Amino acid sequence: MRTTLIGKAGIGGENPVRLMGVINTSPESFFHGSYVPSGSILRNAEKMIDEGASIIDLGARSTAPQSRSITVEEECRRLKSSLAELEGTGIPVSVDTMYADALDLALRYDIAAINDIHGLADERFAERAAESGLLVIAMAAREQPGDPHGADETMAALALVTERAEAYGIKDLILDPGIGRWVPSRRSEHDWDLCRRFSDFLTFERPLLGAISRKSFIGDLLGKPAEERLAGTLGLTALLVMAGAAMIRTHDIAATRDVIRVCEKMQGER
Repeated sequence: MRTTLIGKAGIGGENPVRLMGVINTSPESFFHGSYVPSGSILRNAEKMIDEGASIIDLGARSTAPQSRSITVEEECRRLKSSLAELEGTGIPVSVDTMYADALDLALRYDIAAINDIHGLADERFAERAAESGLLVIAMAAREQPGDPHGADETMAALALVTERAEAYGIKDLILDPGIGRWVPSRRSEHDWDLCRRFSDFLTFERPLLGAISRKSFIGDLLGKPAEERLAGTLGLTALLVMAGAAMIRTHDIAATRDVIRVCEKMQGER
């Protein structure tokens, strides 16, 4: 498996499973507990780093179905304010966006990675990502974020994403199978299929991101809102770590760190 780096933290291969902390500056987020207003970004990021996060994933737009849509201009305003708080702190940051204008804004700051839920489908975005030389986290997408249904379609979409990365010359790549209800036609069982067959995606020999934190398919099973899905999330996180996830994206760093430590003990500490 090809490995990559965030700062000095190796990802994939024999490296420990890394943690990505979620900070949303979008009040529209499906999990309101993840919303961090301007002025509190640095404090929250420092806490996550202290608890064991290797990188902070900063997003300014909710991509949950039925959430209020905002303009790219508004996303850029939010990103600018948030990134300004973190600039010069040395905290590794990935920017979660799929719009080239927002990426252009983010690249004015000292960011460590780009998180593209659109799977490099936008030519201008992909070109700018390649030019930056930064690590790219790319989610399974054919024409729009999360449009594959189930593991077989996701396998084909990730093959397409990998081809796009190679065509643009992006070498440092983490793949995200895109678990979650991204499009209205997605069903909970599609997400469970991805989780059951998570290890299949190791065939691409790229580090895999497990991004399931408090998502709706867990809530559908348990009959609980986002605020009450932590236990379900942690149980599933353990299974994804055992299935080969190289990095876990989570709202709950300390609890997830403990789960990972237990899993790695069971596997034989890396």
